[in-house]
Amino acid sequence: MPNKDYMVRATAADEQIRAFAATTRELAEQARVIHGMSPVASAALGRLMTAGLMMGSMMKGEDDLLTLKINGDGPMRGILVTANAHAQVKGYVYEPEVLLPANALGKLDVGGAVGKGTLSVIKDLGLKEPYIGQTALVSGEIAEDLTYYFAASEQVPSSVALGVLMNRDNTVRCAGGFIIQLMPGTKEEVVAALEERLSGIRSVTAMLNAGMMPEQILSELLGDMGLRVNEKQPVSYHCDCSRERVGRAILSIGRTGLEKMIADGKPVEAGCQFCGKKYQFAVNEIGEMLEQAR
Repeated sequence: MPNKDYMVRATAADEQIRAFAATTRELAEQARVIHGMSPVASAALGRLMTAGLMMGSMMKGEDDLLTLKINGDGPMRGILVTANAHAQVKGYVYEPEVLLPANALGKLDVGGAVGKGTLSVIKDLGLKEPYIGQTALVSGEIAEDLTYYFAASEQVPSSVALGVLMNRDNTVRCAGGFIIQLMPGTKEEVVAALEERLSGIRSVTAMLNAGMMPEQILSELLGDMGLRVNEKQPVSYHCDCSRERVGRAILSIGRTGLEKMIADGKPVEAGCQFCGKKYQFAVNEIGEMLEQAR
């Protein structure tokens, strides 16, 4: 079955506005299956992965990497998402089986699962040091937290909307979102028109559930403001783990831990946190790692 997930990039109001929108049902469902996630965990990761894809596409370099990390004091504890500039994303939540009652609006309580904490945005742009921006979580609902991050850390007025709707059988019904940003020097009347439009729209989840595609969502928001869709790109859940990379993770355990593994005399199985793939390392391989650690 062909992948139906994709993202669009667009501009409006003579390029005073830039916009991104994505539909991500299949990759959100793939992540749910890989990690065996509860509905609230699936919604949280689906939202952050959708944002990661759109923010990853803002980067210019072929090898640029974006990491979004949420650490909270709620029962989910945290979420980690990595995206590149090629519309590929991967991620996991720290406690995938977390269960919570619905919030006051009768919806999945992502904010309650995340709790209070921080959002970190790490951009590895091939320079000596990565760019790291960190802001406090506003609500833990993710979209609001990213809206605040863009304003506080990047000084870019933005509207971020992210949604994941689950079926009764706990599979993902629909997922997606949009990011709309004002470029420097945007005219006041454009700002006012956009604010009025955004205040009157239905939720992005309702749009997705009605079968609206990314172009239609942006058309509803910006259709009479000179909307131009510039690019359409397929998006996917993609893990680039390797035996070598997982081996390096084992190496980071340190000498004492490696010596204990050797003393146990059994092969070590290590899994990738992003895709669940398992790698076996024989005792002699652990010994070679120990030599490297010296």
